Amino acid sequence: MMDGRGAGVVGTASPGSLLPPYGAVVGVVLHLFVYFVALLYRDNRKVKKQDAPARCELHCYKEGPIRNGHVGQRPPSINPERLKDFGEEEYLNGDVKTWEMKIVSRNEELLRDALDPVAQPNSRPSRPTCNKLIRFEDISAAAFKIQSGVQKTPCMYSRLSKQYGMEIYLKKEFLQYTGSVKERGVLYLLTSLQQEQQRKGVIVASDSNFSMAVAFHASELRIPVFVIMSTSTSPVRVKMCREYGALVISYGTTAKDSQMHAKRLAQENGYLYLEEEDSAMYLSGLGTMGLEIYEQVPKLNAVIFPAGGHCGLLAGSAAALKHLNPHIAVIGVESESFPVLQQSLKTGNPIEDQPCSNHQFYGDMNGPCFGTNSLQLTGKLVDKVVTVREEDVLISMLRLLEYERATVDAEGAIGLAALVAGKLPELKNKRVAITVCSGNLELPLMRQCIDRALILDNRVCKFSLLLSDCPGDISKLLEILTREEVRVLDIKQEHAFVTSDLFSIEVTCIIETRDKIHTAQLRNALLERYPTMTWTER
Repeated sequence: MMDGRGAGVVGTASPGSLLPPYGAVVGVVLHLFVYFVALLYRDNRKVKKQDAPARCELHCYKEGPIRNGHVGQRPPSINPERLKDFGEEEYLNGDVKTWEMKIVSRNEELLRDALDPVAQPNSRPSRPTCNKLIRFEDISAAAFKIQSGVQKTPCMYSRLSKQYGMEIYLKKEFLQYTGSVKERGVLYLLTSLQQEQQRKGVIVASDSNFSMAVAFHASELRIPVFVIMSTSTSPVRVKMCREYGALVISYGTTAKDSQMHAKRLAQENGYLYLEEEDSAMYLSGLGTMGLEIYEQVPKLNAVIFPAGGHCGLLAGSAAALKHLNPHIAVIGVESESFPVLQQSLKTGNPIEDQPCSNHQFYGDMNGPCFGTNSLQLTGKLVDKVVTVREEDVLISMLRLLEYERATVDAEGAIGLAALVAGKLPELKNKRVAITVCSGNLELPLMRQCIDRALILDNRVCKFSLLLSDCPGDISKLLEILTREEVRVLDIKQEHAFVTSDLFSIEVTCIIETRDKIHTAQLRNALLERYPTMTWTER
């Protein structure tokens, strides 16, 4: 039995002897696992500590808004009762991280010379002046942010090039959804508002292209938008704003009445009152057009922009173009009837009270010079500002309609008008881009403009002559007109008020010719047959 028990003990001890090595292996594995977890945790903490300064630099605007590399204090929360002192820039902090990293850098140079921010004497006291300067990085950021919301319009070679002796490229901004370049600045302005203000809504008070753009893009962004228009506003404009999605309210008989009403509604309801000013966000958005022109037209020599009081497009695009190539000439064009920009540049201060007798024709261009910021940028970056007559603008509208099938308003045609008027002879044989930035021309006004342009271009003419009251005389006149291949638009006979002869009639004709040469040929043929003919000059 002893042998059996001993054998039994030996038989049972064999598996027990294996247990200690198996447990040791498990223990070692567990220790190694814990060790590696500890290493990973420690490395992760080191990475977080290294990333902390960058993340702090990236998001330090939460402690205070970053404006051109300077950190300021965070503005207090916006309440309806303080909207009377509210400036748009308080909400233009932005929420996209990708370009906040660029704005943080303190060592980047401003465009050309550093511009000292100058506070406007009549501006709201709460508006921070440090957000006035525009850099190329701001324009690049705007281009990235609005690229999916606006059209990248074509900049195409024009058939007008041969007529004016230069390579002309037309930047067709009138193809934007609302027919105006203002969409660029408006979209960047609206997307930069804080979410709380986007929830409350915005309000504008005008019938301009700016209001149209606000109405459309605010509706697209689901921002409540209100447009206050005077009762004298064109019904077409009112209809368009409503179709874009805005709530349109007609109030007052003048633009000033509607503006006062809009500001009162903004104060009472917490809306943000928007007007076309030279805030950094708005100018940066407009400047994106300069980026596109530079990309679309290689080896560019000059770019022509509309100027006038609202010179934000000129200033913002000049900032982009001069940064990319300082040798590109940037030229502004305005009406000689109210040379707001030229006078503002001479005095060094914005001219606010400039009379304009043709608001309906010039539209957004006839306003006062709206900011020191745009004026400073224009003075430093724009090479030349020229003026043109109303007649030149009308002929320019006619040229664009005939050669480019483009129906544009005065703001869209005024750039080409500088070439029509011969104000830029130094651009002969150069490559030139012209911005056609607006196409909001109402039908009744378009008819008037085209009719007047045809007369100014010597293609619609009027003459009067005396004929004897015989059946064959008028037919002989019509034979001459047929032989000269002109089109008779109207013909009238007058008996009662002819004092020269009882049996004479006065015949007045309105005819259309091909061009000036054709008109001269017709006039010579008529004078040869009827020496007493009276030709009505334009």
